[in-house]
Amino acid sequence: MTMMDALVCTEPGQLRVEERPAPRPAPGHALVRPRRVGICGTDYHIFEGSHPFMQYPRIMGHELAVEVVEAPADASLAPGTVCVVNPYIACGDCVACRKGRPYCCARVSVYGVHQDGGMAELLSVPMEHLIPAEGLSLDQCAAVEFLAIGAHGVRRGGVTTGDRVLVIGAGPIGLAAALFARLAGGDVTIVDREPDRTTLVASLAGVVAADADTLPRESFDVVFEATGNPRAMEQGFHYADYCGRYVLLGIVKDQIAFSDQDFHRRELTLHSSRNATSADFDQVIAAIRNGDVPVEKMLTPRTGLAGAVVDLPRWAREKSGLVKALIEIG
Repeated sequence: MTMMDALVCTEPGQLRVEERPAPRPAPGHALVRPRRVGICGTDYHIFEGSHPFMQYPRIMGHELAVEVVEAPADASLAPGTVCVVNPYIACGDCVACRKGRPYCCARVSVYGVHQDGGMAELLSVPMEHLIPAEGLSLDQCAAVEFLAIGAHGVRRGGVTTGDRVLVIGAGPIGLAAALFARLAGGDVTIVDREPDRTTLVASLAGVVAADADTLPRESFDVVFEATGNPRAMEQGFHYADYCGRYVLLGIVKDQIAFSDQDFHRRELTLHSSRNATSADFDQVIAAIRNGDVPVEKMLTPRTGLAGAVVDLPRWAREKSGLVKALIEIG
């Protein structure tokens, strides 16, 4: 194949399928065929023009289930092997990389964000970023990355048995955080401005749904903010109890503010949470294999590359009943 189809966001609000030259694998890379691509909040933000790290045009897609087409001669991955992709390509030289935290690389290049991603028929991926996923379906593989984001946030928040946990935002990342906080032993509550969505996601994660208007302040040991809304981020500080931890999973261009007096009075700890580690990917894959994650119920609408030109903008506006949308390729 010398040419391939790719879904391109040419500028904010504009999507089209284009014919692009098919990639050839660089040294140490494998040529893979994306088969399932999860549509992430990041992709909606790219389409809407609100993502802070974006240059257009861009082929989106970083939640990937792929099949190996061609690998280096000395590689252990045979053609047809189904893999999860760790999409965070690190420089290897910066302070974060030297500290063993490549997911937080100062010059990280994420598929579908900083470089073209997997909403295409072929992709070249470094061998070390392919995770064989024996026993997992293509659908399950496509869910691993977004679940790893939540698992990493839970690790950042240090959730332990008996912690009172609040998750603000019932999107896919909020779902992932709620699920892995519960698996870590937390007593988890989730809130969202849409009651029906809150109830649905709470049932998937096996946690309690609550009404944000009646939620008691200063009553949780760990709070996760997963809306990416500046006002919600600021309000989230109010719910952390004395000596509590507050973890920001969302990211915005805006500045956010909080009361320093209240922050010090309760000696709160504030964390950001970015991307995920290899250990988080392994944890998620193990949890799926153990039957702890109802992936099949999380993946709701589906489309193809051509269908996504219409469907992705609609899903960006209309999220009723939507948990995680999926693009099927091939």
